[in-house]
Amino acid sequence: MKLDIILPTDLSEITLEQYQKFVKIDTEENKDSSFLMHKTVEIFCNLDLKNIVKIKMVDVKKILAHLNQVFEKKNDLIPNFNLHGKQYGFIPSLDEMTLGEYIDLDETMTDWQKMHKAMGVLYRPIVYKKGSRYKIEEYTGAENNEDFKDMPLNIVMGALVFFWNLNNELLQTTLNYLKKETKETNMEVYKTLQESGDGIQASMDLLKGMFPNMTVSLN
Repeated sequence: MKLDIILPTDLSEITLEQYQKFVKIDTEENKDSSFLMHKTVEIFCNLDLKNIVKIKMVDVKKILAHLNQVFEKKNDLIPNFNLHGKQYGFIPSLDEMTLGEYIDLDETMTDWQKMHKAMGVLYRPIVYKKGSRYKIEEYTGAENNEDFKDMPLNIVMGALVFFWNLNNELLQTTLNYLKKETKETNMEVYKTLQESGDGIQASMDLLKGMFPNMTVSLN
């Protein structure tokens, strides 16, 4: 039986939902298991599990090695994109986020199963555009963001890296400034910001865990 296998060549060909499915089964219990190998190929190559067992082991290793290379590629922020016929734009100014946006982002960005909701905060429908400038819809809440599960993963990655880098830079600049101050009140603020940095580090740890650990396929 001939089996046609279409391999993604870029994260733009993988959806957020596919990666969410992978994260669910990429557990310590399944690490280095044949189950994880099979499910990885099933998820990212859109194959039935019953057909995967018919693939030669040498070919499975090649597929997983290829997928590892795809996940190692760097991705830049994509300011706007089209999804299901609707144009979405990244928040033009992160420092002008509302409290509601910040809270919802804080509650969803460190959980891959809620990442589509986080993307719904960072990207919203464009209501006006002229050249490279655009205006997006006002934020109304983190509900009804199921469509974002169909987002290309490269856009998700680019947004996460951009958001983390920006916030980490702003936090570090503030910490460095306060560290030079000797007033007790400023030291209290300094300690508070250090604690806030723990949340940012959690986001970075999440990014480090984005790449599938499929070393079993390369042995």
